[in-house]
Amino acid sequence: MSEKQKSPIPPQNVDVGTAQDVEEMMKKYDRESNVRIWNGIPKLVLRYFGVAFSIYCILVTLFGKMMPEVKLNIFLGLILVFGYLHYPIKKSHVRPNYIPWYDIVIILLGAIPFFYFAANAQSIIKLATRVTQNPVMVAMAVCAILAYMELCRRCVGIPILCVVGALLIYTFANVRFGKVIYDLFYTTTGLMNTPINVCAKYIVVFIIFGAFLERTGISNFFINLANCIAGSSSGGPAKVAVLSSALCGMVSGSSVGNTVTTGSVTIPMMKKTGYRAEFAGAVEAAASTGGQIMPPIMGAAAFLMSEYMGIPYGQVALKAILPAVLYFAGIYIAVHLEAKKLGLRGIPREELPKFMELLPKLYLLTPLVVLVVLVSTNRHTMQFSAAIAILITIGVGIVNNVVNRVTHNPDTSDNLTLTKVLDALEAGAKSCITVAVACAMAGLVAGCITSTGLASKLITAVVTVSGGRVMIALVLTMLCCIVLGMGVPTTANYCIMASTCAPILITIGVPQVAAHFFVFYFGIVADITPPVALAAYAGSAIAKAPPMKTAVNATKLAIAAFVVPYIFAMNPAMLFINTTALQVVSVVLTSLVGIFGVAAALNGYLLRPMNPLVRILFAAGGLLMLDPSTMTDLIGIVVFAAALAWQIISSRRANASAA
Repeated sequence: MSEKQKSPIPPQNVDVGTAQDVEEMMKKYDRESNVRIWNGIPKLVLRYFGVAFSIYCILVTLFGKMMPEVKLNIFLGLILVFGYLHYPIKKSHVRPNYIPWYDIVIILLGAIPFFYFAANAQSIIKLATRVTQNPVMVAMAVCAILAYMELCRRCVGIPILCVVGALLIYTFANVRFGKVIYDLFYTTTGLMNTPINVCAKYIVVFIIFGAFLERTGISNFFINLANCIAGSSSGGPAKVAVLSSALCGMVSGSSVGNTVTTGSVTIPMMKKTGYRAEFAGAVEAAASTGGQIMPPIMGAAAFLMSEYMGIPYGQVALKAILPAVLYFAGIYIAVHLEAKKLGLRGIPREELPKFMELLPKLYLLTPLVVLVVLVSTNRHTMQFSAAIAILITIGVGIVNNVVNRVTHNPDTSDNLTLTKVLDALEAGAKSCITVAVACAMAGLVAGCITSTGLASKLITAVVTVSGGRVMIALVLTMLCCIVLGMGVPTTANYCIMASTCAPILITIGVPQVAAHFFVFYFGIVADITPPVALAAYAGSAIAKAPPMKTAVNATKLAIAAFVVPYIFAMNPAMLFINTTALQVVSVVLTSLVGIFGVAAALNGYLLRPMNPLVRILFAAGGLLMLDPSTMTDLIGIVVFAAALAWQIISSRRANASAA
């Protein structure tokens, strides 16, 4: 990469937050950021523990022939040990190279039951429910479940623990104690339920793949590509933030991680251009959150969606494309209108990378292309495809090293070294902790619901409250998703909603795929919805802006994520269900115009500032066109055209008066 190809350096005269500011903000709101401090030999030991764990997961995923009870118990035991070595009882208990005696006791009491079960799986399975007649076996199961619940409190958060706790109390009050313990620990209907099985089988390998991709220089390539495409246009840095976050989101699948990675470059550029600090942080947060709905990785929850719905992962990714495009189109249009309203300019072309200079680096996309091809053709399993993609990523990294050496590139920051390979394996293991713990808790939720038959009671209650009206049920589900998602990982949120709310929506007439996408989307937007909006808070720390203002702005920018789920729940043509090619084209075009109308209404500016009536017309026309039905499209086009004509006429009159 030549000097011109480097990402623009954040200007020194702009007041932006440092990495320490972001860390402090995240420690205040995000439990995942409160970790132990290890130095010296203990740090190295933990590092190689993580590396070995990742390698073990890859090998077991590819070649393991173990029965599920063996594989999943070893996985759960290793995650528990690794988790307690990382997360203290509370953030004030963090001292270098220190772990209290009681945490060691919890690790032993919590992990031994899993490893014992794995070593004696066949004999325990043969005992069936008689295993609970042994007090020691019951005590081991109780210790393991409680240890995981405490780890959940430390690294995931209180909301999901409250749900699990309430369900456990209800279950123990209505089902025999021994049966509950047996179901939750000794069968695949509890801790070893579908979520943790999918996590151990698919998600871990894809997380490791994402960690490798981030270390091949692909993030910098995406930022440079976004700069090349949109950097020079009006308000260019904000558009660069949208595009680069959409591209990087395909790799990371983490809203906070994506915000910090691309935001450290784009937020200072936006502030220098003239965007308000809270708006700059909000753009990055909203765009980065959208990375979790961007195929192919989609925040790891897509693999769970595939398992829950019983359809190939490639179909899940395909159905996610149009809603994702609408999401990012809405943000892109909003930042463009904001730039026009403020009269902002882009970055001078001479300061931007040239496309012809980026063209030789297109080989960095090879792992993603190969992954998409392998997954979409269904020739191999998803885990095999991800493992192959990891090997190709390493190969691409080696090629990149050779290219940099041959071209005498002074910037070797994207060279793949042995240290970076170890970093990727370690980072993949660390990222697995919270996802696995969340999946284990989701398994407990599913186990409690199965043991008590609570699902049918919940369905009856919601149908009664909503009076059978789909819209009311959708609103209630949305509120549940957002409240549960406050500080809870997307994967955990989706697992619980898929077990509780999605079946309710399906019962009252929402198609299965649309119901699962609905709960998935609203679990994601919790990352930017006040009062606990982790991605927005990360953006505010970099932008040096008030966290709540940043979250409110991010919510406005991501309005498509609040509207689109209702549309595909009411009319699933947007998800390519029961539709034709012509209808798909029609849906794409009218939806894009509809998003434009809604974004313009929220911004209050198109060709000139809008009065309230024009804003209402744009919003109404846009919302009508977002509904894929023909009648609403026609009415929406008429309303939108009337509002646009009003803007054109009033703009010409204003220009004539000024002349």
